[in-house]
Amino acid sequence: MNEKEKITQIIEHNGRPAVLRIRKARLVVVEGPDRGLEHDIGAQAVTVGTAPECDLVLGDPSVSRRHFEIAPSEDGFRMRDFESTNGTRVRGVRIAEALLAADEEIAVGDSRIQLVLLQGRHELPLSHRSSFGALAGRSAVMRQLFATLSRVAPTGLTVLLEGESGTGKDLAAEMIHQASDRGGRPLVVVDCAAIQPNLMESELFGHVRGAFTGADHDRPGAFEVAQGGTVFLDEVGELPLSLQPKLLRVLERLEVRRVGDVRYRRVDTRLVAATNRNLDGEVAAGRFREDLYFRVAVVRIRMPALRDHPEDIGALARRFVQKLRPDLDPVEVISDDVLSMLISHRWPGNVRELHNVVSRLLVFPGRTEEVFDGVAGGGPQPDLLGLPFHLARGRWNDHFERTYLANVLDRCAGVVTRAAERAEIPRQTFHRLMKKHGLTR
Repeated sequence: MNEKEKITQIIEHNGRPAVLRIRKARLVVVEGPDRGLEHDIGAQAVTVGTAPECDLVLGDPSVSRRHFEIAPSEDGFRMRDFESTNGTRVRGVRIAEALLAADEEIAVGDSRIQLVLLQGRHELPLSHRSSFGALAGRSAVMRQLFATLSRVAPTGLTVLLEGESGTGKDLAAEMIHQASDRGGRPLVVVDCAAIQPNLMESELFGHVRGAFTGADHDRPGAFEVAQGGTVFLDEVGELPLSLQPKLLRVLERLEVRRVGDVRYRRVDTRLVAATNRNLDGEVAAGRFREDLYFRVAVVRIRMPALRDHPEDIGALARRFVQKLRPDLDPVEVISDDVLSMLISHRWPGNVRELHNVVSRLLVFPGRTEEVFDGVAGGGPQPDLLGLPFHLARGRWNDHFERTYLANVLDRCAGVVTRAAERAEIPRQTFHRLMKKHGLTR
């Protein structure tokens, strides 16, 4: 593909990246049960599969839930298979990753999907910054994100942060709050996936004394505590359907009613929400109210997956080394060989997983293969052999617990409920162990 036909171009101004130009394109299903279905490709990766959280949702039963993704790159549109059951084929060959040309066809299950280039380009402004709070990256994808966050933060608009677990939605929410005129007021975080459904209403809206067993005093909810500030609803897609009308009332009328109370109280709070689900699909399936969705998604911001900006992996990994072990040289820890392995990894857990891998590299230097397997196994380390048996065993058990928990969280994309189920232990126990070892979702 020549310079004129490049899919993406970075236009500089005064030596700094200013605009990202992306050729318009579309995926069109040309054969199969969903023939005629289309989805436009923008700056972010587009996922294809039967799961409702995918961008292009197919009804073909021979297609995997998350089958493949496609994203623009400077060389063309890069397609990556998600280790699907029946595979992804281009030109009759099953592939794991490929660079696609215009009008290329992708075969998945009993369906064929064509990549069609369109006239015109998307033009997206880029920030000159290489960080936004704790978020960091020099890639065009991240600079575009920083430009969007910088524009949205001061507006006071309700924001929906979308993207996979581990992409930094919580960090983005924090910076939206801090960069607004509400930054000096409280930021209250409510994790909808970690709270039992029967306690969610009290957590959000509060309760009065005697409202239920154990309610021995009045308690304000998140929206009252955040008065003048921001409420961050993490994993808003997990919000029970029965509570969604009450949240809608808060957003429409700016008032809450505590559980067991008869009166409403005025609140002045901004809402920032986050989800790793496709809420469009949740609305279609009847699990999320459409009217609430439009109230929550006034501004939609997609957090890029780490595999969408691999050029940032080296700098992020070395930044984590500096943070965790400032006494070490990050370039020596993240050598060229290690960096090659980092870049070739698929990163299902995104930046959170990268942080965990770097942490394991620091604990087990030179044992790269085991670190990338997620379980740094083997026998006790030499420094434990000089300790009394019970003390050495305790330290080794602590190491095993922390490594195991981090690995299960990575594999479950940071969703604690799923991780506890996979580990076959109660969720409360899993939370207690996470707190013990300083792990976060």
